[in-house]
Amino acid sequence: MTTSPHSTDATAVTAIVLAAGAGTRMRSQRAKVLHEIAGRSMLGHALAAVAGAGVHTTVAVVGHDRDQVSAAIAEHDPTIVLAVQHEQNGTGHAVRVALEALGAPVTGTVVVTYGDVPLLTSQTLAELVVGHRAAGRAVTILSSEVADPAGYGRIVRDRDGSVLAIREHRDASDDELAIREINSGILVVDGPFLDHAVARLRSDNSQGELYLTDIVGTAVAEGRPVGAHVLEDVWQTEGVNDRVQLARLGRELNRRITRHWMAEGVTIVDPATTWIDSAVTLAPDVTLLPGTQLLGATEVGEGATIGPDTTLRNVEVGAGATVERTHGSDAVIGVDATVGPFAYLRPGAELGEGGKIGTFVEVKNSSIGPGAKVPHLSYVGDADIGEGANIGAGTIFANYDGVHKNRSTIGRHAKTSSNNTFVAPVTVGDGAFTGAGATIREDVPPGALAVSAGRQRNMGGWVASKRPGTPSDQAAREAGSATTMEDSGE
Repeated sequence: MTTSPHSTDATAVTAIVLAAGAGTRMRSQRAKVLHEIAGRSMLGHALAAVAGAGVHTTVAVVGHDRDQVSAAIAEHDPTIVLAVQHEQNGTGHAVRVALEALGAPVTGTVVVTYGDVPLLTSQTLAELVVGHRAAGRAVTILSSEVADPAGYGRIVRDRDGSVLAIREHRDASDDELAIREINSGILVVDGPFLDHAVARLRSDNSQGELYLTDIVGTAVAEGRPVGAHVLEDVWQTEGVNDRVQLARLGRELNRRITRHWMAEGVTIVDPATTWIDSAVTLAPDVTLLPGTQLLGATEVGEGATIGPDTTLRNVEVGAGATVERTHGSDAVIGVDATVGPFAYLRPGAELGEGGKIGTFVEVKNSSIGPGAKVPHLSYVGDADIGEGANIGAGTIFANYDGVHKNRSTIGRHAKTSSNNTFVAPVTVGDGAFTGAGATIREDVPPGALAVSAGRQRNMGGWVASKRPGTPSDQAAREAGSATTMEDSGE
């Protein structure tokens, strides 16, 4: 958890998250760091990583699209300190701005990371801080070895393996360009040294910017220890500059999420077609069938089966439930309930224990009690359906009068027939029945049968009179139909 103002404790950890870049290659009206993978923005992943690493204070540096980014940060954690980099003069300048925003000299340890490295974990950052402190270094660099280091700053070491400098690609010599160990840009720095070193940065390089990496040269020149922690998991240090990279890292993060849940006892039949957001919670013995997407804060109870071809966002699914070919959001599905196939659960839908929402059923802002069933071809909006009730096929709850939404209530163990319309507000009492094709506009007492259709009328000879010469007329004549009209009704 972050706190503000900045702690003066020498053991405190401060995080600086750089999120001021333009991200022009995303070609988007949305700030680059706000693009999402696994249900969370890249910036959200970065902030969650530092929060989980024992950080006391977090400073986020914003610049381009700062209104969007600042609003997202405030929603994520309003205690995060905001620093505005009005002109993007390099990473060193961004850190200067962050230090100024703290309003007090930095003590303890400072972690510098970025808003576009979504796979970086809290564990990696915590281990980096621990190793930095244990070695008594001024600077510790998170590095990786890659097959193609083009475009990255190189970690320059002496013959003993000690770090001498970080050389940016544009400024590297041919020998330095051959180095495969690269700088991730993520650093852990002694706080007082960072204050001192950032103040000395100069822009005499090919970009004319203040490079944060130049603090390594300052530390070496002053005889301060510098080290690099080589991270084997290169994915954690990869940044995102365009939508191709966003999709690539999204696939990798989803692979890691599905692998995590399988290790926790969840059966995922086809991980390649199963997508799970970071905030989803799954119990042991859940089964996810192909084509399933679990999004937002969805929770699935033990032994439930989801899918195939199902998308749930912020849905609570009870133990033992089955949800097949369903789209749902902000809904609750009870223990041992069944939903689908081809059901649509809209916000506020609640299905009780052992209940059923069947094929081609849409439910919105309604509660369906324990053991109650809406088996097929129905719309249930703004309704409360009691325990054990059964709603016939083709039923519509007419909840909107053109001005207001109104609620209907179906009582416990009531049975409604096919092709009913309930014109809200209306109540059908406990144990009541309705007839087929009924339009219910008035309350039905408990135990009563409500019908609204008139007596059936059969008009003999209608086809011969109104559709002469058609195949229907011919078939009717062959069956002995009357050839003149007569009305059998009253």
